[in-house]
Amino acid sequence: MLLISDIHGNKEALDAVMSVPHDLVVCLGDLADYGPSPSECIDFIMENNIETVLGNHDAAVGSRIECGCGYKYKHLSVATRDYTWEVTSERQMDFLRHLPFSIQKEINGLKLYFTHGSPRSNYEYMRPETPDDEIKEMICGIDTDVLFIGHSHQPFVRKFRDMLIVNPGSVGQPRDGDSKVSCAVFDTASGEAEIIRLDYDIEKTCRNIKESMPHPEELITILKRGY
Repeated sequence: MLLISDIHGNKEALDAVMSVPHDLVVCLGDLADYGPSPSECIDFIMENNIETVLGNHDAAVGSRIECGCGYKYKHLSVATRDYTWEVTSERQMDFLRHLPFSIQKEINGLKLYFTHGSPRSNYEYMRPETPDDEIKEMICGIDTDVLFIGHSHQPFVRKFRDMLIVNPGSVGQPRDGDSKVSCAVFDTASGEAEIIRLDYDIEKTCRNIKESMPHPEELITILKRGY
């Protein structure tokens, strides 16, 4: 199973990550904002029937509400959202606003739970360094063997008690100091997860940003630095 998250309008990165061999793919939200190709990314997810949960940016774009971004990136999310609204159709926005908060599956006897931020809120960050007592509060007593989350743009695989927590990182805008595309693969037979990093045509993405988007130099710097 391939896990992708936080695509953020970066079609070149999405194309790269879909080259990873997989039998099933689940997207953990945030298809739009920050990147130059939100329309193309949303269409790809829709046309390929990729199961996707609601990210905070999906809600902000589709329902025109506050994204709940951290201070560091909020001005960029606000500025690029105006661009996103210009290039996305009402049909695409309707798709975003009707995404589910979570998806639950059972495969090979494993209970799997997919959401964007945490089982409590898609605005809440679960990070590699989040203390155990905070994790305990965030999981809200959900019954699952594996919890898949995105939102932080920081990839990790972490064992918490009897639960495995997997964050595949960000496809379209990594923020862990590595500009490569980030995703994860999960083996439903062994119950093991692996983070995968891939090169992509970042220069094409940067050209598209420069040609059409506000704050292009800042956006390009973030992409190339990975933060």
